[in-house]
Amino acid sequence: MTSDVIERRTRACHLPYRPKSVDDGSKEMTMINAATIAARYIEVWNETDTSRRQALLTEHWAADALYVDPLMKGHERAEISRLIGAAQERFPGFRFALEGDADGYGDRVRFSWRFGPDSEPDMIMGTDFALIENGQLKQVTGFLDKVPAA
Repeated sequence: MTSDVIERRTRACHLPYRPKSVDDGSKEMTMINAATIAARYIEVWNETDTSRRQALLTEHWAADALYVDPLMKGHERAEISRLIGAAQERFPGFRFALEGDADGYGDRVRFSWRFGPDSEPDMIMGTDFALIENGQLKQVTGFLDKVPAA
């Protein structure tokens, strides 16, 4: 009996790894979904009209969403909107754009972006990882891949 259990475990260890599917009520992520979510994210960061930005956040971000990167952190839509407004004030004329293709699976999305003025659109670059809940951004963690020297 013990040998049967050990033999079954040994065989199981040699099977290809297949992660369990995420069953949180959300649809499985597809390339189209990931691209749409990333595009909406960039749209929010480029929106300079506070009312329009808040409407986009309400539509595409969870009410209790969390945003964090090496420079700032915001919780809930209103605070995230203020962070975005502050970034726009600090960098007038800068715009975000997607860099490459977004991808995702389950309830996760990953995409890269660039940020800068028209004269140097990739002055700052980064990669963000997002958690999606009920089709909305629930949590975004940003990483800076390229920043100008002091």
